[in-house]
Amino acid sequence: MKLRDTPKPLLADEVCDRFGRTFDQLPEGIWRAPGRVNIIGEHTDYNEGFVLPMALSEGVVVCAARRSDHRLVLSSRQAGSAVVELDNLTPGSVTGWAGYAAGVAWALRQAGYLVLGASIAIDSDLPVGVGLSSSAALECAIALALTELSGVTVPRTELARIARQAENDFVGVPSGIMDQTAALLCRAGHALLIDCRTDCAAAVSLDLTSANRCLMIIDTRIRHALTDGKYAERNRECQAAARALGVRSLRDAAAEEELASIPSETIRRRARHVIHENRRVLQAAQLLQEGQLAGIGNLMTASHTSLRDDFQVSWPEADAAVDAAISAGADGARMTGGGFGGSVIALVPAALSRTVATSARHRFSENRWQEPTVTLAAPSGGACRIR
Repeated sequence: MKLRDTPKPLLADEVCDRFGRTFDQLPEGIWRAPGRVNIIGEHTDYNEGFVLPMALSEGVVVCAARRSDHRLVLSSRQAGSAVVELDNLTPGSVTGWAGYAAGVAWALRQAGYLVLGASIAIDSDLPVGVGLSSSAALECAIALALTELSGVTVPRTELARIARQAENDFVGVPSGIMDQTAALLCRAGHALLIDCRTDCAAAVSLDLTSANRCLMIIDTRIRHALTDGKYAERNRECQAAARALGVRSLRDAAAEEELASIPSETIRRRARHVIHENRRVLQAAQLLQEGQLAGIGNLMTASHTSLRDDFQVSWPEADAAVDAAISAGADGARMTGGGFGGSVIALVPAALSRTVATSARHRFSENRWQEPTVTLAAPSGGACRIR
């Protein structure tokens, strides 16, 4: 396991070289946006609640130059190539991975920012479908590149909303604001407490070294896709719960006793998760502010139990990874991301990191599952221009 807390310089060099080979010109700039891991606060963002993510050292890098023909010409090492006509964009008109980039250009124009065409080479060291928000990293890197190349200044909180609009209205994923806000506003050495109703965000110190702790990401190797309908179904269920309770969103449902008025047991369970998860996020942030990092472990585990039993978005490999980590001495662990596949995050005493990793691998081997990928994560900085 290797702890990385700075962007890989070679990734920027490689994408710059490929830009030159692909477009036969020099780039005008290189931008990077990080992935994120959510420490706690799952499925609360689109319910106008609270979340506590941190940015990762891994992310998406884009190398770009302006064009005069009102086109985005995209070249991704991982996904291939695409050409987007900016003047003809409508929601759903560009599908697949290119839709996230096209959606950003569309949303910027919808907001009144006339962005120019661009040639863009894309590379990433962030795996797709593991719950670490590769889509938001792509959106935010593209957003920074397009606005700077076009001479447009957009406050980062607004840019996060625009990137979210791209994902919601253009791509069709009803996600909350967490991922884009984390990608654009996180600070190295800190988590970010986000109020998803007001978009207010506050950095919270996450001093792993002083606490003799590490954050471990266990990639279960089960891939998910937020466009498969399950994520949208949970969103609709939460909206139904809010309507049944007569509140604007589940953020306003403060007491579990109120849930008895909801006739559907399934909808009651969804609401119960959101109510308790919001409380857990605020409790975790308070513990971090008090320097009691190890204390958030129990909250993380309670979050996983709620996501498994009440929100029903976990999967067998995640449950096994959580159990294996805690059995080997982790302070706590939970699935992270939208669910139905992806990763688990575990808070682990530094001295037990290899023991926990071995335990997770052994549990997967017992079940004859593909071996999980285990890495350590450092709280890193937000999106920026590299060159």
